[in-house]
Amino acid sequence: MYSEGQRILQDRFDSRRLADRIEERLVQTELDEIDRAFIESQFMFFIATSDEHGFPNCSYKGGAPGFVRVVDTTTIAFPDYNGNGMFLSLGNIVMNPHVGLLFIDFIKPNRFRVNGDASIDPYDSLLPDFPGAKAIVRVHVREAFPNCPRYIPKMRVEEMSQFIPQSNVEAPIPDWKRSDWACDVLPNDDPANP
Repeated sequence: MYSEGQRILQDRFDSRRLADRIEERLVQTELDEIDRAFIESQFMFFIATSDEHGFPNCSYKGGAPGFVRVVDTTTIAFPDYNGNGMFLSLGNIVMNPHVGLLFIDFIKPNRFRVNGDASIDPYDSLLPDFPGAKAIVRVHVREAFPNCPRYIPKMRVEEMSQFIPQSNVEAPIPDWKRSDWACDVLPNDDPANP
């Protein structure tokens, strides 16, 4: 699980034994029902990707609780919703499928990591389950493990985003899509187009 650089620092700070114990006792290659319940209750996560040259990107992904599905013990799936068209995360996945997902619960401080290999499918069988999704991203779990929540601040959600796609509800258009710098270059099928 650990790279040479991680081992160098573990040895420097005398944490190799602890790191090995964490890998031995907490790191798993399959998700159990507790993991499923935690992941599927979340309304956000962070995804780390890198391009073919190793340059990293970290993105926030959000939706209604349940927008991330544990399909089976080794597969997580989530929708790709309409965004800013940059495709920073998904473009990286096309070139380098290795991803890291970080789920953080700020209400009942807890966090969970999933490392794996991702694929993107615009015709995935789960697509109809996610109104407004353009594709489904599936992540095959390589490593999954809980992470110490001690530094997570306790916060509460005041309001869910009004932009989360819902069945039979037209989402509002974000203001930036109507701005001078963006309105004339939106994709032809963008809901902001007249």
